[in-house]
Amino acid sequence: MKTTSILLKSRPQGMPTEDNFEFKEANLPDLQEGQLLLKSLYVSVDPYMRGRMSDAKSYVAPYNLNEPIAGGVVAEVVESRHDRYKTGNVVLGNLPWQTYSISDGKGLSPLDPELAPLSYHLGILGMPGMTAYCGLLYIGEPKEGETVVVSGAAGAVGTVVGQIAKLKGCRVVGIAGSDDKTAYLTNELGFDEAINYKTTSDMREALARACPNGIDIYFDNVGGEISDAVYSLLNNFARIAVCGQIALYNATSVPTGPRVEPILLKKKALMKGFIVSDYAARFPEAAIDLTKWLKAGKLQYEEHIVEGFDQLPQAFFGLFRGENTGKQLVKVADYKTN
Repeated sequence: MKTTSILLKSRPQGMPTEDNFEFKEANLPDLQEGQLLLKSLYVSVDPYMRGRMSDAKSYVAPYNLNEPIAGGVVAEVVESRHDRYKTGNVVLGNLPWQTYSISDGKGLSPLDPELAPLSYHLGILGMPGMTAYCGLLYIGEPKEGETVVVSGAAGAVGTVVGQIAKLKGCRVVGIAGSDDKTAYLTNELGFDEAINYKTTSDMREALARACPNGIDIYFDNVGGEISDAVYSLLNNFARIAVCGQIALYNATSVPTGPRVEPILLKKKALMKGFIVSDYAARFPEAAIDLTKWLKAGKLQYEEHIVEGFDQLPQAFFGLFRGENTGKQLVKVADYKTN
């Protein structure tokens, strides 16, 4: 069986380019007892992957050079010598960027194709949905009538954060990067206000108009100057969930912004960074609620699906160009054993 892999050829300096990746074709070995042959169906591209392309110390090990990049993948079992899985099963796992791969079954989760579209398990029912649910509810602790601001609001996490906040009775203001995205947030998802940061000359002034009663919860997916503007409008006992800093991921130097500590002190505010895996014990509860809200039509969900394994690098770059509304995915193959 031949497979095509995408390797990390070199570590990016600033914004990644095609030169940092290498496509490689190879023959897979025969299956051994206890192994599975998997066909990739959907591959997730996520901002955190940019950090793993660096060799700087972080919460997760960096990718090795000249080895396949890995991330969330929904895959079909096309051959099995494993007692837990059979041909035609669908699984979710942290798998290499390959068209076909071999697994010993460790770390895989079986999926029910009848429960929801398979791609949802990489989005609203997967890591982004869990991130939104846990970060907002367990750090933000929203209360009815409070004001919630979400940066990166049109992305996979931000869209879910805002909708859950609305379910909890909050006023929700989203920040995104185009008029189409801000219209989507207000017209389709029910955000109270949305701000296009690319056409806003004074973010603090725009936020002050959108948040006349100040800001109680900030779900930060972006960092940078947008967050600086938010900090100045925090209410007493505000909560900040630091989920991502995509504005800084490709920076080649560290910009200096306002010192946040005096603001946190004066406002008696909580600022907490988190990694979704910290809340793994909460995932079953989150999955139940998210599935219930989806089926009841209380959550809307958008996917930006790019077709073709060879489009993976471009889909990844698109995250930093703001091309996606909702979850960015690459569809590699249809769910049909062959």
